Amino acid sequence: MDKSLDEIVAATRADKHTKRGAGRRPNSARAQVLGTAGASPVVKARAAAAVKTASGAPQPVEKIVVSNLPNDVNEAQVKELFQTTVGPLREVNLHYDANGRSKGVASVIFQKKGDGNKAYQQYNNRLIDGS
Repeated sequence: MDKSLDEIVAATRADKHTKRGAGRRPNSARAQVLGTAGASPVVKARAAAAVKTASGAPQPVEKIVVSNLPNDVNEAQVKELFQTTVGPLREVNLHYDANGRSKGVASVIFQKKGDGNKAYQQYNNRLIDGS
C-alpha cells in the first residue's frame, strides 16, 4: 500500500465517472454471433397492450371492487343487488378484518366479461341504499 487513503478515494471517484465498456468495439464477435439484445418479450407485450388500451374503447372486465359499504351489509345482499340489476355472478367476496368485522369492501366477479363495465357505469359514485 504505497498510496494514501485520499489518493485511493480520488482514484475511485475518477473511475466511477468513466463509462463502462467505452473501449469495446461495437461489432464484437459475441454480438455478431448472438445478435444485439432488443426489447424483452415482456416489454413487447406491455407495449402491445398499451396500444390496444390506448384506442379509447374500455376493455371488457368481469371483476369489480365495491367500496364504502356499510358494516351491516352482507355477501347475500351484494349478490342479490348485482344479480338482479346487472347479470349472473360467479363469485362475491366481502372482505373482513382480523376481528371478523366487515371492511366495507367487496369483490364481485361476473360470469360475462362486459358485465363489470355495465355495473361500473351503473353504480360508480352512487348511493345504493339511502340510509
